[in-house]
Parts: sequence; C-alpha cells; structure tokens
Amino acid sequence: MSKDALFQDVIRKRRSVRKFEPGRSVDRDVLQRIVDCGRWAPSGANVQCWDFVVVDDPAVRDRVMAVFLRQAQRLVDHAKGFPAVKKTYLANTIAIIFVLGDPRWKACFPQATSEEWDAEYRANNEAIFLCSLGAAVQNIQLGVAAEGLTSAWLSGGGEDETNRELAEVLGYPVWMKAYGTIPIGYPAADQNRRYRRPLGQLLHWNGYQPHQYRLHAQVDFYESTLRPFAMYRDEETMTNWPDRDEMLGDWKEAFTGDITNPDHMLEAEADFSKPRIIGQATKRRKT
Repeated sequence: MSKDALFQDVIRKRRSVRKFEPGRSVDRDVLQRIVDCGRWAPSGANVQCWDFVVVDDPAVRDRVMAVFLRQAQRLVDHAKGFPAVKKTYLANTIAIIFVLGDPRWKACFPQATSEEWDAEYRANNEAIFLCSLGAAVQNIQLGVAAEGLTSAWLSGGGEDETNRELAEVLGYPVWMKAYGTIPIGYPAADQNRRYRRPLGQLLHWNGYQPHQYRLHAQVDFYESTLRPFAMYRDEETMTNWPDRDEMLGDWKEAFTGDITNPDHMLEAEADFSKPRIIGQATKRRKT
C-alpha cells in the first residue's frame, strides 16, 4: 500500500467520539508525538500563534470536566434547540489537549496603512488567526487517529465564560482563548463514519458551478430539521437512512445527489447570523 493511501486511511479513520473506555492510560511519549503534529501546522506569517496544554492528571481533568459540565448546562439553558451533549464522558479520557490562541501575533499579519482599509485587514487578520488555529487542531486530530486513539473537538472553550473558568484552572492569561479542546481516549465502541456531503456536491472544476449551489431554504431545512441527525447518526450517506424519504422530503435529491440546484439560480445574500425558522428538531428554541 502506498504512503498516500495510508494517509488517506488516517484521515478517514478520524472520528469525533464521546464514549471512551474507562481505566485506560497512555505514555507521555504518545501525547508528545500527537502535540508535535500540531506544532507542524501552517500558520500565517509562520507566527505559530498557539500553545498546547496537555492535561493527563486525573485531578486536573476532573476540574476541567466540571467546567464543561457547567458549559453544557448553559447550552441547555441559553441555546435552546442545539443538541447539547453532557460532558460526563470526559471522566474516561486519557488526556485532554487545549489549543490556546495567542491574539498578540495578529500584529504580524498584513496591516492597513490607511483608515479606509483598516476594517478590511482587521477582518482578514482574524480569519488568518482562526485558520491557523484550525490547522493546528486538525493536525492534532489526525495525530490522535494515527496513534490508534480517538477524540472530539469541543468548541465550548471559545465561549468567554467557559474560557475564563478554564484559564483559572489551567493558569493561562484570560486574554488568550482555548479555541480547541480535544479529549482523547480509547473508543468504547466502533464508530461508523458520520454524514459527509457527496463529493460531486462540493467539488467545482475551473469555477463555481451554480447547479452545486445550496439554496437558503436548504440551509434553513438542515438547521431546523436535519442537524441533530446529521451530527450523530453513524452513516456516511443519507441514502442509507431507513427513514430518508420521511426525513428529507422534497430535499431528498439535494442532500443525496450531486445537483443541489437544478434551476442554476443564485440568490442574494441574506441574514444568517441566527437561525431563521423553527423546524421539527428545534421547536424548543426561542427566537
């Protein structure tokens, strides 16, 4: 088997898993190799705007878990309709890796020389910063998979209240932020692949193809109806859902085939800063 094939296998083996075998451990040499994968991630201006905090002490882990139990309850209380997961499974992790973002390094990215362009470059620098951190998180996730372990990516550390609590537990400056929280463990059960869009939907050759554009109504339908199922069902393709006809309805072809927009019509920008409709999966959400 070629090296390229082996790398593809690692990518496809990566899972977001929240059920770990209890009572397991791993050598720090393994955790160092995983963190070293994050160290080799690309970053804007090569600033490497991250630090990695590895928690493998059970006492510290329990304090971290308490932070995330409170974070999960805030989701229940204040982000109704989102399929929040209780974080008690963190008790069975062998380690938790935090990817801290250090915002001081944004000063190294392109800076506007006039007020006219200041907003544009500030927004661009924020994108560079977040993309750099995302690359480090993904490298660590792949390093975890390569070691035969599994993980998840918790974004809750990026919330201000959760970050303040984590900073108190872990001792980093509160103006840094835990953009990536990666619990690591041995999977308690085999995890099938989660939903992935068909390649033909998202691969555009030599320009954006209008027939692959996803309509505003499709985004609304996914958010309000499909999201909790697409997040947690162990099926790579929706065509394998036994209730696909009922779940997908008129959007069956759009979510399972290569053509999402047979009319080839593109829409004007709309406000998607918050969910726009109530659906069967989000009836508890307050608008």
